Amino acid sequence: MATLREIRRRISSVHGTQQITKAMKMVSSVKLRYAQQAIVAIRPYAYELRDIIAHLIASSDDLESVSLMTKKEIKNVLLVPISGDRGLCGAFNSNIIRETVRRIDHYSDYDIALYPVGKKSVEFFSKRYSKIEGSMAGFFNDIELQDGLKLSRALIDLYESGKYQKIEIIYNEFKSAIQQNIVMEQFLPFVEDENAEASKPAIDFIYEPGEEAILNHVIPKHLNIQIWRMLLESNAAEQGARMTAMDSATENANELISKLTLFYNRTRQAAITKELSEIVGGAEVLNEK
Repeated sequence: MATLREIRRRISSVHGTQQITKAMKMVSSVKLRYAQQAIVAIRPYAYELRDIIAHLIASSDDLESVSLMTKKEIKNVLLVPISGDRGLCGAFNSNIIRETVRRIDHYSDYDIALYPVGKKSVEFFSKRYSKIEGSMAGFFNDIELQDGLKLSRALIDLYESGKYQKIEIIYNEFKSAIQQNIVMEQFLPFVEDENAEASKPAIDFIYEPGEEAILNHVIPKHLNIQIWRMLLESNAAEQGARMTAMDSATENANELISKLTLFYNRTRQAAITKELSEIVGGAEVLNEK
């Protein structure tokens, strides 16, 4: 049976852990707010660019000349799982890893390579898969647009070189602090967003030097923004998952402290009762003499 000192030490330890989880929850809530603001700020530009591309595609008669839209015979597929750099965020990272493994099995008839993003996915896949095309990690704590541009350029170069005929990105889409959805999006070859305004514009524009040339210039910019959006979505989802996990851990610590305190009081009361019984028993023995 645990002594009173051991129980007090255990209560103190759990209380210390509770203070840490409470602080981590507060930090994650602040980071989540900034991440949400960044997502909201980028949406108008992303939506307008998407609609411009839709109008160009609807007006074009020769999409085969748009290099990033040209579909090729698929032999090599590149998967880009985006995880976080740290843990303590529930199933956030494990869900990405699990979905990536499922996609690897799905493309079992093709040559698969990985380009993990985020320390957790880099650590997991680099130990288990030999075909690692590249990786990025350690930037989510201070994420910047340049990080997205660097990743986007690397993926576009790999596709244009002909090394891979299809590139997919797997990430956590932010819905709310308590909900994140695993999303798989085809990055290349470029496919028109189904939510875009695909019909021809009411005004018959004359495009110079031509729709196809403009698409070849605009689509890479659009892909840069999409990568940046995915990184922001993943970052916001990670902060939401961590905030929820730390809130749950804080509540669990509070419940454990209550149980330990009750156990401590009962143990202390039992010890006092035992001492009193021994005193009374000793007094009775003396009286009998």
